[in-house]
Amino acid sequence: MKKRMHQIDLFMKYPHEVQGELFKTLITTGRNTEFGRTHGFADVHTEDQFRRLIPISSYEEISPYIERNMAGEQNLLWPSDVKWFAKSSGTTNARSKFIPVSYEALEECHFKGGKDMLSIYCNNFPDTKIFDGKGLTIGGSQQINQFDSNSESFYGDVSAVIMSNLPYWTKFVRTPTLDIALMDEWESKIDKMAEHTMNENVTSISGVPTWTIILLQKVLELKGASHIHEVWPNLEVFFHGAVAFGPYKSLFKSLIPSDNMRYMETYNASEGFFGIQYDPAGSDDMLLMLDYGIYYEFIPFAEIHKESPKVIGLSEVIMGEQYALLITTNAGLWRYKIGDTIQFTSVDPFRIKISGRTKHFINAFGEEVVVENAERAIAEACEKTGAQINNFTAAPKYFDEETNAAHEWIVEFEKNPDDLDRFTKALDETLRSINSDYDAKRYKDMALSLPIVHEASPGTFYQWMRKRGKLGGQHKVPRLSNTREYLEEILSLMSVNS
Repeated sequence: MKKRMHQIDLFMKYPHEVQGELFKTLITTGRNTEFGRTHGFADVHTEDQFRRLIPISSYEEISPYIERNMAGEQNLLWPSDVKWFAKSSGTTNARSKFIPVSYEALEECHFKGGKDMLSIYCNNFPDTKIFDGKGLTIGGSQQINQFDSNSESFYGDVSAVIMSNLPYWTKFVRTPTLDIALMDEWESKIDKMAEHTMNENVTSISGVPTWTIILLQKVLELKGASHIHEVWPNLEVFFHGAVAFGPYKSLFKSLIPSDNMRYMETYNASEGFFGIQYDPAGSDDMLLMLDYGIYYEFIPFAEIHKESPKVIGLSEVIMGEQYALLITTNAGLWRYKIGDTIQFTSVDPFRIKISGRTKHFINAFGEEVVVENAERAIAEACEKTGAQINNFTAAPKYFDEETNAAHEWIVEFEKNPDDLDRFTKALDETLRSINSDYDAKRYKDMALSLPIVHEASPGTFYQWMRKRGKLGGQHKVPRLSNTREYLEEILSLMSVNS
C-alpha cells in the first residue's frame, strides 16, 4: 500500500505527463480494432488530432459494436477478448445499456480503484483495524448473457461483475457469500443479506447509501438493536458512492451514532472508476485518478447540448466551472459521453465533485438548477429543521391562468421536519444563495414562486422503483427532471396509496 501511495503521489505531481503517456498507449492499442481502422487511428499522433478526427460517442452510437461483441465477435472496440458487460439502465432511459468490461479495465481500473480506496484509507488512518473483520459489500446481480445461445459472455451490475471476478481468497474477507450477494430479487436479497451478515464481525461497508440504509434497518429489526454498533461494534468506515451523501448524513448518524465512524466517497460507475476521496477527515471532494487506463476530456457546461461542442483537455480546466465528462478507456469506449457533470475544486492536484447528470437538471425558466444545487439545498433544509430523508425528486410546475411557475418537489422523510413550511423556505433560501439564476427568477416571485413540497409516505419511492423494474444497486431515483414525467407518476402513486 505504501508503494502505491508513492505512485499516486507521482501522478498528482505529473498529471499531464501521465495522461499524455496513457493517451499514446490507448491509441496504439486500439489502432487495429475495427473501430480504430474505421476512424483512422493510424493517422492520430497528437491529442489535437484525436479531437479533430475521432467523433464524440453516445451509447446509441457505439451500441452496434457492443451488440456484436456480446454475440461473440471480438476486436471491435478493444483488441483483447471482452466477455463481461456491466448492465446499466441509466436513470433517464428505460432501455438497458451494456458497457464492455475488458480484462484490462477489471485489473487496471476497477480492481485498482478498490485497492487504492483501501490504500488511501489506511494511509490516512494507520491505526485502522479494518482487516480484523469482514467487509460487507452491497452489490448487484449477475446473469448469463442471453443474446446468443453459443456465447460465453456474461452481464450484470458492475459491482456483480467485479465480485464475480475477484480472487478466490477474497471470500474469506468479505460478506455475504456470493450466492446471496448476486441475487437479483432485491426484496429477498435484503432479507438474506441481513440474516447472513448480522452475526459477522463487520468492520467496513461498501455500497450505495439508499440500499445500505434499507439493509441497516433490516439488521436492526432482526437483532432488536437500537443502533448498528450494538450489532457490529468494530464497524469503522462506510465507503459510499453513486448518489450524494449529504442528504443522508443525518440518517446515518442516527443509525450509527458514533463519533468514530468514518465515511469515504468514491466515484465509480459501469464505465470505470474515476475518483476517491483523498482526505476523509476533511474535504469531501475526490482525487481524479489519472493512471487507471482512462484518458479524460471535458465539455464546458454551456456547450453540452450543442451538436459540435467545444472540448478541452485537463490542462485547460478551471476551478468552479461545470463540465460534462468524456472518457476514453481500456475497454474500448472512445470519447464516450458518460452523462455526468463535474466541477473541479482544485487543479493542483486535480480534485473533483460530481455536480449532476447532463440530463438531470431543471432549466424550464432559465434557472439552471443542477443536482448538486438540489442536494445541497435539501441537506441544508434537513439540518435546519431536524429532518432526515430517504429520497426526493423535483420537476418544474409551469404557469397557468391562476398561478405562477414553481419547482415542485416530492420528499420522502425518514424523520419529518419540525415544520414543513420552514423546511420549504430553507430549501428555497439555500437554492437562492447558491444559484444566482434561480435567485433572479425568484425575485419578488416574478417568474418563480416558492417551491411546492409534497410529503411522500414511507416506501413510496421504493414502490415506484419496483413498479418500474428498477430495484437494485445500479438504479437511482432521478433527482431532477426538466419534464414532469416522473413527478406525475409518483404523485399518481401517492394518490392511489392515500
